[in-house]
Amino acid sequence: MSVLEAQNLTHVFPDGTKAIEDISLRIDEGEFIIIAGANGSGKTVFIRHLNGLLTPTSGRVLIDGEPINKNMGGARRKIGLIFQDSDSQIVGQTVAEDVAFGPENLNLPPEEVGRIVSASLEAVGLSEHATQSPHTLSGGQKRKLAVAGVLAMKPDIIMFDEPFTGLDYPGVVQVLRQLIELHEAGHTIILVTHELEKALAHADRLAIIHNGKLAEDGKPEDVIRLAEAYSIRMPLRNGDGIGTMTWLV
Repeated sequence: MSVLEAQNLTHVFPDGTKAIEDISLRIDEGEFIIIAGANGSGKTVFIRHLNGLLTPTSGRVLIDGEPINKNMGGARRKIGLIFQDSDSQIVGQTVAEDVAFGPENLNLPPEEVGRIVSASLEAVGLSEHATQSPHTLSGGQKRKLAVAGVLAMKPDIIMFDEPFTGLDYPGVVQVLRQLIELHEAGHTIILVTHELEKALAHADRLAIIHNGKLAEDGKPEDVIRLAEAYSIRMPLRNGDGIGTMTWLV
């Protein structure tokens, strides 16, 4: 069943630059979809329409069949976005305060906020860092903190924008494990990345955006063979030509 759908999305910036053009894409409940594209392809602009951070010049986004602008607050609770720059999402003086920010803004009782914070930190393995300053965390831990903050809002859909950028090997492993665990827990996962070797083996579907348009969309094993035509690096190959990296997890 489709939980999120983009219909003919086009976005033109004030200077006349067309960032995306006529993109239509349906995402099903529980799906793990990778949206790939070279730098500047429009993939980040596209996903920021999916939770209402950007408004399209034309086209629309549907959540559970309803236009996103009918209930923007509800949409942003249903869809969490992990930004590429984790520091931009840090708002608290401690790890626990950072995770509490969202629930507190929903005016939930302090006891409930405390339970949500504890559960969210435990889910990402940061419980022991609750009183620590977020800025002292490693890159991988900051991404996990961003995930905890999103989990605290109890979204059904979680979007990751280039989550592996700037991470060392342990950080990549931490984030990839988190992605897989969230998917196994029933979340719909939308992963924007050009580093296909990190997660391709775990995805149900691969879409490629090129020059602002949806160029390819299908099973990873079919679409990956076309990646180099869109300036996307092919993953390391196994016997059937699909990058796995399953040894990471």
